[in-house]
Amino acid sequence: MAHNSVFSKIFLSYLKKHYSIKENDSTELGEVKKVLIVRQHNQLGDMLASVSLFRAIKEKYPDSKIYLVVSPVNKSAIIKNKYVDDYFVFDKPKIFLPTRFIKFIKFLRQGFDVVIVPSTVSVSFTSNLISRISKSRVRIGVKSLDGKVNESSFFFDKRIELDWRKDPDSNVADFILDIVRPFGITTNDFSSNITFNNSDLDVANKFVNKIRENKQNRLIGLHIGAGKPQNKWSLNKYIKLVELLDNHYKCSFYLTGSKFDEEELNYVKINSKVKIHQFINHTIHEAAALISISDLYITNDTGLMHVAGITHTPQISLFGPTNPFNWAPYGEDKIFIRKSDLIDDIETEDVFEVCKFLLNKSDGKEKN
Repeated sequence: MAHNSVFSKIFLSYLKKHYSIKENDSTELGEVKKVLIVRQHNQLGDMLASVSLFRAIKEKYPDSKIYLVVSPVNKSAIIKNKYVDDYFVFDKPKIFLPTRFIKFIKFLRQGFDVVIVPSTVSVSFTSNLISRISKSRVRIGVKSLDGKVNESSFFFDKRIELDWRKDPDSNVADFILDIVRPFGITTNDFSSNITFNNSDLDVANKFVNKIRENKQNRLIGLHIGAGKPQNKWSLNKYIKLVELLDNHYKCSFYLTGSKFDEEELNYVKINSKVKIHQFINHTIHEAAALISISDLYITNDTGLMHVAGITHTPQISLFGPTNPFNWAPYGEDKIFIRKSDLIDDIETEDVFEVCKFLLNKSDGKEKN
């Protein structure tokens, strides 16, 4: 470990000597036609929260085009996104394959007016380096995050201090704009965006027609998985919740997920007395389409929570260690529940009471 640390310091010193850019405090960006955003170091939810940044750029520079460097994990968040003009998938294990590397360099060197490296929870040396390799007139990046200095900030001429501590309960879609606010780039619309088309809706409707025995049944979706174990609510509590809902309402239930949630999905399927269908291994656009025609969606704090957040469907998001004010979706009938850092401190009855509120509220809307 010590050897790696010494090598890293030597390498960083070399880069600073040969590739450092002089800092420029001016807030003028000049003409902006092409913008590159490097966001390869974050997850699906982070990318969905970046939509406010894309929107702000388009509002400030309506004729500009936005290009992205994304990861295989978060690329699905920007496919069909109306603000994104082009993107490149940065896949670390494959990036040095000759043909792939040539395409990557060609993408970066096509010429940009501005390159931006947003940061929310961490600073990525790789993303910073990518911005430096790119051919751009201006480079905007993080000088420090929450007081911690970015050791590779010398890659940028515009260096911005970001600090969650100034407003610890701000939403990430708001906080992400701090990287460009000094340049007069902002928006009042923090909503995310995923576009689904008729083909996606067809997939969703075929699934619903298959599982809904009665058209009057409430269609309720649940997402029981999460990338982080501490964000997973008890499977037994999900099973109990489904039973409570089934006893009080006529419902058709489905689970969203992927092959990574297979163990949880099978557990619920085997142990639930109520029939629960599975909508798994679908694109996020198809998932968004299905959620959009549902009556209620209940989810852990994970990527699909953000996907559901773009719909108008009533939604309950369950939180443990993460601050919901930072990450919970905006909007009417978007309710989060959090009791402590332990997500299982949330009881089944807590969630059921919110379910009743939202379902009864939708009854009132239908009657009106």
